[in-house]
Amino acid sequence: MAKTNGSHIRNQKNASKPSTLNTIFGVVGEVLLIFAAVCALYIAWQLWWTGVEAEKVQLHDSTTSSWTAPASKNGSVSIAPDNSADTAPVEQTNWKYGDTLGKLYVPRFGQDWSRTVVEGTDNAQLVRHGLGHYSETQKPGQLGNFAVAGHRAGYGEPLGNADKLTNGDFIVMRTENYWYVYKYDKTEIVLPDSVEVLSAVPGHFNAEPTERYITLTTCEPKYTTATHRLIVYGKLVSWSKVSDGVPSVLAQKDASGKVSFTTDSVRSLASRIPDLSSVFLWILVIYLVIAIAAAVAWRWPAIRSYREREESRQVFSLFGWFMRAQPGILPVRIVLALLIVVALTAALFQWGYPWLSVHVPYLQVSSNYVR
Repeated sequence: MAKTNGSHIRNQKNASKPSTLNTIFGVVGEVLLIFAAVCALYIAWQLWWTGVEAEKVQLHDSTTSSWTAPASKNGSVSIAPDNSADTAPVEQTNWKYGDTLGKLYVPRFGQDWSRTVVEGTDNAQLVRHGLGHYSETQKPGQLGNFAVAGHRAGYGEPLGNADKLTNGDFIVMRTENYWYVYKYDKTEIVLPDSVEVLSAVPGHFNAEPTERYITLTTCEPKYTTATHRLIVYGKLVSWSKVSDGVPSVLAQKDASGKVSFTTDSVRSLASRIPDLSSVFLWILVIYLVIAIAAAVAWRWPAIRSYREREESRQVFSLFGWFMRAQPGILPVRIVLALLIVVALTAALFQWGYPWLSVHVPYLQVSSNYVR
């Protein structure tokens, strides 16, 4: 009978031991979960964080600009009179590559929507500043075609809602001294090599312009490989002097009749996050302080408890050992683990994903990222 009981106990221990195959499957499953998390974070970086960085550049462009604010009186912004499009003046500045032309405002995209327009349309300009002027096209308000390019996904999605424009919508361009109010005309989808959309008369090579156009170009479709281009056209309907106030299409009135212009004053919470390299370093310092204190006070109780278990109950797990490697009691270990996750996320956003987007050919093509 004693022999039978001993055999039964040995069989129980052998049955409770994890097989090598189960251990391998478990580790592979955890690695796949980590890989899925890294991929999900890459999507968040591409579609969200690049937009936060673009907003920071927009704010820097605004705060460093020496341009005067629109006219106001007693805290109320003045509404500038509309002038005929046929008499529109043109800025005499000869912009160089990377220079700021002004800002584009599209009420359809939101009351707080505005984007800087710079000279040049390569990725270096579009990624950093949002919108770029095709240098070979005309200036704002000039007879002919003022053409602008912008990304539709990532980097703030400056033209992410270009397909939402409809009849009656306005597209307003502000330069240093003037407002140019364009009215939406039409939208079309063309092939990437359809350069005639940039002609002085959009769609017509060598035609003599008699009107003042604006053309917005962006990628189509929005979130997959861009096989086409989405083109938005508008025509100038009026212009105003910045010194006279703001155009009526951008002015907002409260119940008391006070006129406000808020598109330049709204800032997202995400744009207040400091540079991620400093965030990473601060988290690292906080982690080390807590970890050292926990090690002195409690040492590594999770590892001690694991070693005291029966051999038959030990199962290898990457996640399990990650938690056991943290010193201190359970609440402290959870805090330390979260700090590591946040620090790694900051490192991926700051260095990892930018590096991959530059050096991995597929990601380079799909992201259009430049340093």
